[in-house]
Amino acid sequence: MATFEYRCPQDGSFDVVMPVGTAGPSASCPRCGSPAARVFSPPGLARMPAALREAVDRTERSAEQPEVVGRMPGRRPARRSTNPAHARLPRW
Repeated sequence: MATFEYRCPQDGSFDVVMPVGTAGPSASCPRCGSPAARVFSPPGLARMPAALREAVDRTERSAEQPEVVGRMPGRRPARRSTNPAHARLPRW
């Protein structure tokens, strides 16, 4: 969906949200109903925080090319004690 801007001669500018490519050269004003001309303006692009953009990109990539890992990321292997007394302790 895209936001298109129209300008009514009586009531001023207003926005209309519709699918891309379906906006006509004019639309009726929601206040007075008279025809309003389309105003050509740059697209309204919003910036996404870098961490969120990276997470979205990683999710989209994983649908086609899942990453294969050998161990859990961020976890180090448990250290084993060499003390023989520790071998008798319960493990959870």
